[in-house]
Amino acid sequence: MVLAAVIAVLSLVAVGTVMALAFGNSVAPAWVTYSALYGLPVAFILMLLLVLDGVAARRRAGKREPR
Repeated sequence: MVLAAVIAVLSLVAVGTVMALAFGNSVAPAWVTYSALYGLPVAFILMLLLVLDGVAARRRAGKREPR
C-alpha cells in the first residue's frame, strides 16, 4: 500500500514538473515524462490489487466451520 502511494505521489510530482517546464517553453527529460505518463496507472493497479487481496482475505476469514 505504501509503495503504491509513493508511486502515485512521485508521478503527480512528475506531472507538475512537466507542466511547469511546458509553461516555461522548455521540454522535460524523457524519464520525467515517462514517470508522469506511466506512474499513476501503475499505482492505481497496485492499489486495486491490494483492495482485491483484502476482499479475498476477508472472505477466507469468514468461511469458518460452525462448531
